[in-house]
Amino acid sequence: MDIQVLGSVSVRYGNRQHAVGSKRLTAILALLALSPGRTIPADQLEDELWAGRTLANARNALQASVGRLRRYLESITGRRGDELIRTVGGGYQLGVPADRVDAHRFRELARSGADLVASDPALAAVALEEALSLWRGLALMDAHDGLRVRIAAADLEERRITVYEDLTTARLAVDPHRISLPELRGTAAEHPERERLTELLMLALYHAGRQAEALDVFHRARRRLADEMGLEPGRALHHAYQAILQQDDMLGEPRQVLAHR
Repeated sequence: MDIQVLGSVSVRYGNRQHAVGSKRLTAILALLALSPGRTIPADQLEDELWAGRTLANARNALQASVGRLRRYLESITGRRGDELIRTVGGGYQLGVPADRVDAHRFRELARSGADLVASDPALAAVALEEALSLWRGLALMDAHDGLRVRIAAADLEERRITVYEDLTTARLAVDPHRISLPELRGTAAEHPERERLTELLMLALYHAGRQAEALDVFHRARRRLADEMGLEPGRALHHAYQAILQQDDMLGEPRQVLAHR
């Protein structure tokens, strides 16, 4: 059984994918899946499900919801529900290995890929591409009401953008022509606060023979920072700008440009 949270929360068993349906059950499964192998105290689950509301029988309501979720998972897998969601002390624990949760696999691939970007960018790109392929939409998109799920979703989205940056860096080192400029431009526009994306767009444009556009990206970013925050671009962005302006030989190896931070 696989638990998927990088998109709508769902259960995959065999070749079939099953939506949980109930928002309350979805939230419980999401919280347990975000910390596989760790016991989530019952009071944390109650706070997530009924935050800001007074519920006289919250513990009973939680137990009833967990029972429903167990029966649902049992109907899909044929395994005992209390083995899939264990009662441990004063809380509950997901009874599946961590690597059966897509968010955990994503984090592991992201970590291994990031570690390889400088030493073996081709191998890094393989791991990072696999990490991004796990995404099916906005993380936890149907379980967003509770604070913990919202925080987790924001953290996963932040990591997704970082993985995209790492992958683009690796592709610049291996084969700049594999970079989709429209995708990179769109992502940079969605996240103007991330100077690394702006830097990568400049370098990718330069490698595509579009030096003037690369320089224009820098000037527009500089104006935006000055107008909105009264700031100058960071050292890395300035360094990339100077290298492109001077057509520096080190641009043949983008890793050398990116290393001067």
